[in-house]
Amino acid sequence: MSNRRFSSVLKLSILSVVLAFTGSVSADPVKAAFVYIGPTGDHGWTFAHDQGAKYVKEKMGDDVVITTVESVEENSDSERVITSLARKNDIIFTTSFGYMNPTVKVAKRYPDVKFEHATGYMLEDNLSVYSARFYEGRHVIGKIAGRMTKSNVIGYIASFPIPEVIRGINSAYLAAKSVNPDVSMKIVWVYTWYDPGKEADAANALIAQGADILMQHTDSTAPITVAEEKGIYAFGQASNMREWGPNAQLTGIIDDWGPYYLARVQAVKDGTWTSSDTFDGVKQGMVKFAPMNNNMPVDVKNEAMKAIIDLSMGAIHPFTGPINKQDGTPWLAEGETPPNFPDLLTMDFYVEGIDSKYPN
Repeated sequence: MSNRRFSSVLKLSILSVVLAFTGSVSADPVKAAFVYIGPTGDHGWTFAHDQGAKYVKEKMGDDVVITTVESVEENSDSERVITSLARKNDIIFTTSFGYMNPTVKVAKRYPDVKFEHATGYMLEDNLSVYSARFYEGRHVIGKIAGRMTKSNVIGYIASFPIPEVIRGINSAYLAAKSVNPDVSMKIVWVYTWYDPGKEADAANALIAQGADILMQHTDSTAPITVAEEKGIYAFGQASNMREWGPNAQLTGIIDDWGPYYLARVQAVKDGTWTSSDTFDGVKQGMVKFAPMNNNMPVDVKNEAMKAIIDLSMGAIHPFTGPINKQDGTPWLAEGETPPNFPDLLTMDFYVEGIDSKYPN
């Protein structure tokens, strides 16, 4: 045997021994499962997560097997579904806030399975949490809304009063107020993530209260469809909804989960996955924007683009003092930004100037 061939065989033997002991790379495909709160055809939140799952399959090919389960309620059904998936998958992504406790319970029962929970805050050795700084996107659309409104009334369709949604409301209002001191915000809580009927009713109710621009933290295209029919403006949520409001959609906040999902599934494949807490935004590319509508004035578009660039460079923070809470008590002093992570993650108050009653 030549020295070269002997050397190659020796290297392969050593590699085989290392892999056998470390388990660092799996020869089998990674089995990854995704649990969705709504249908993949919502063209909003669930659609965006499903696009991320498809991105993983596109990049990893035969190295991954993906399972998805749609429209899983945030109740005992979710624990049952997650448990079933844990019996036959290597990593499970649960993609709604209300899945937090069920995910924690199942993760403790299946320590060899990796779990990833979107928008939650409870960690385990085999459970990561991840979310996006959607409030950065709300900052940009808030500036646009403040400039584009004629009635000075912005309508906001809100899902559930959890910190993620409250952050978005406050960020959008503060940004709109910064460019238009006369602006006000009307909020309708629908207590659902996806219900086109309720979302459409909320849109019409806000229009009846004078809103000529709609924002939403719900998942269907119903609000932007109503906006198109009524001849007012709106913003897409979680994905580009231009198809349903070609004239109405000024831009849209896009959630890009693909790169994160790919990195986490690949980490399972490589044997390098560890529990982590991810909270990324415009700078990291997790929050993006649909193209600006041509019906926007150039100066408004330029202002919005500058805000996006500033966010991507870390040059601005949507919550920069002075900011008071709704009852007038100080929150942030002049030039101050939230000093601690929990200040954002546990936000449970409206900022001063929002006249809607804070929900129970």
